[in-house]
Amino acid sequence: FPTLFHMAMDYLPVQGSAVPCEQIFSSSGETDMKKRNHIQPVLMEALQMLKFFYKKSWLDF
Repeated sequence: FPTLFHMAMDYLPVQGSAVPCEQIFSSSGETDMKKRNHIQPVLMEALQMLKFFYKKSWLDF
């Protein structure tokens, strides 16, 4: 079922992570504060990814 395989790969990607779970939750606690409690989940995810990429020097401004 090659077509089904490609559809699954497009819509059901597996998130890989080299960061321990505790570090991820710790970092999200720094971002998700009472002042920012109206952040949508998509924006929260984007902020976490930007912080991770910046710390790893994968972003070059």
